[in-house]
Amino acid sequence: MRKIMMLGAAAAALAGGAARADEWGAYGRDPGGTRFSPLTQISAANVAGLKPAWTFHTGDISDGKTKGGGPRSGFETTPLMLDGRLYLTTPFNRVIALDPATGKQLWAYDPKLDRGKPYGDGLINRGLAAWRDPKAGKTGACALRLYEATLDARLVSVDAATGQVCEGFGQAGEVSLREVARYTPGQYHMTSPPVVVDGVVVVGSAIDDNARADMPDGVVRGFDARTGKLIWSWEPIPKPANVADKDWKTGAGNAWSVLSADPRRHLVYVPTGSASPDYWGGLRPGDNRWANSVVALDVRTGKLSWGFQLVHHDLWDYDTAAAPLATTLKLKGKATPVVIAGNKTGMVFVLDPATGKPVLPVEERPVPQSTLYGEKSSPTQPFPIATPALVPQSQGPEAVWAISDGDRKFCADAIAGMSGHAMFSPPSEQGTLAIPGNVGGINWSGFAWDAGHGRLIVSVTNLPAKVRMIPAAKFVKGDHGDLRAETTMQVGTPYAMSRDFLRAPSGLPCIKPPFGELMAVDLDAGKIVWRVPLGALEEIAPGVGHIAKGSIVLGGPIVTAGGLIFQGGTMDRTLRAFSAADGSQLWSAELPASAHATPMTYEVGGKQYVVVAAGGSAKVDEERQGDAVVAFALP
Repeated sequence: MRKIMMLGAAAAALAGGAARADEWGAYGRDPGGTRFSPLTQISAANVAGLKPAWTFHTGDISDGKTKGGGPRSGFETTPLMLDGRLYLTTPFNRVIALDPATGKQLWAYDPKLDRGKPYGDGLINRGLAAWRDPKAGKTGACALRLYEATLDARLVSVDAATGQVCEGFGQAGEVSLREVARYTPGQYHMTSPPVVVDGVVVVGSAIDDNARADMPDGVVRGFDARTGKLIWSWEPIPKPANVADKDWKTGAGNAWSVLSADPRRHLVYVPTGSASPDYWGGLRPGDNRWANSVVALDVRTGKLSWGFQLVHHDLWDYDTAAAPLATTLKLKGKATPVVIAGNKTGMVFVLDPATGKPVLPVEERPVPQSTLYGEKSSPTQPFPIATPALVPQSQGPEAVWAISDGDRKFCADAIAGMSGHAMFSPPSEQGTLAIPGNVGGINWSGFAWDAGHGRLIVSVTNLPAKVRMIPAAKFVKGDHGDLRAETTMQVGTPYAMSRDFLRAPSGLPCIKPPFGELMAVDLDAGKIVWRVPLGALEEIAPGVGHIAKGSIVLGGPIVTAGGLIFQGGTMDRTLRAFSAADGSQLWSAELPASAHATPMTYEVGGKQYVVVAAGGSAKVDEERQGDAVVAFALP
């Protein structure tokens, strides 16, 4: 295991991380987001003996039905472990410190979230950023600071030692994030943690999809970590000089997912989502750079160092949802620094961290063109040619999957009646098959780096959707799409959008299972080394799980030098451990609710723990809710 531990340390060092082996200091453990821990106490040889060590309940649950309680909550936090304490966030934006050996609460800070707004993502928060103030010494006030971006658009700074606000930060420990163009309460919020580099706190935003063309501005901002003073702002989709003001109405392009960083290069890596609205871009002509991209910003100035766009002029809600991953990759025998990017298309791009240019080749391929009124879709899209697509990208009527002749005929007829059934088929009034659908491919679950084998570990969802555009006049007269579909008028545009997973009358998807997978990708060889079904849908869709394997995945993997992958994220209330070598499942444990969060691991008192938040999803009403943080260890 010594060799593996050294590889893990090298990966962390490349990402600029000085994390101690026993700690978990950022959402992805190190600044580069590798999610690789060098701990080895829990190994493939003994993981079968892993038992619950403690459980902590936050008490923060909203069913979305109680008056004044706010939208439905989900529990997506990944805790930090620093200086012998565990720090986590709740769906109500409370910050809690726990004893990592016992789960006993040490303190709690409540920013008193305004839960009365219609937050489109529900009540969720994915965690915290931390920063050691070099001027505070080891024991001074706010020597170790925690930062949280709240759903009601505030950036708060808390003393990790006491749970009290850092008074010198902004006003009474908080900074307003509401000073953005077209700010709308509820539609503009924060769900993912900030990142801190060079004493600058960088924060993005989450913005609701599809409500209107001119959604709030998706600006990314950098604040002084000590004072909260705004240092810089960066606009992801500025209006092109050759487009008149009256012809340009859009917003978003926002960084709603997890950020990563390269302190050595003074860079923060920002994944951006789609420009608004998702499915019609007639008022945002051009490629819409830098939406649907990975960009590297100089954290000192906010200036763009480089950018790489994964989808041009997005019409499919194909956000770059996964956090960029900075590591070292052995290519043709040579150690090569890289940034790995992936998005909902299920494609993986490998980029140079200094320039953003592809390290592995990418080509522009022609794609079908839109016939919608006022729309001009991109003539080409980028495709990696050295790395495989991780999910299907087309589905013809002849290849549908079904459990009965009736289901098979329904699915085949539905696809045959669409104007397109391959990735990048533009939305139409007739309807198209979005494959992958809007939940991925690769969603915010993202990926982890297996430093022991030099592989990318990815969890994916494989559920296509039917997308149909409804002319505004028909929408007003009552055409709201299929009964089960999510349908929204994209205000300011000529069209409403309607989308839903393509399912047969039985409720089963029309595509061959598994519907969720975990896989290991050898980027140097350009192949998937192993892939296994991940989870089941039986609990939320009785009768499905025993027929078809795999689940929607919302929560990602971590890897340890003990040769293990820990993965929750599925709809079946289970945390699993897999062999990093071959993907075989070695252990599982039932949880109080589904773990739609990325787990983490640390060592304290000579014992290694694996911890995950288990509280269900804010968007899946059929799931059981919970408020549990569960720790596992060897007896």
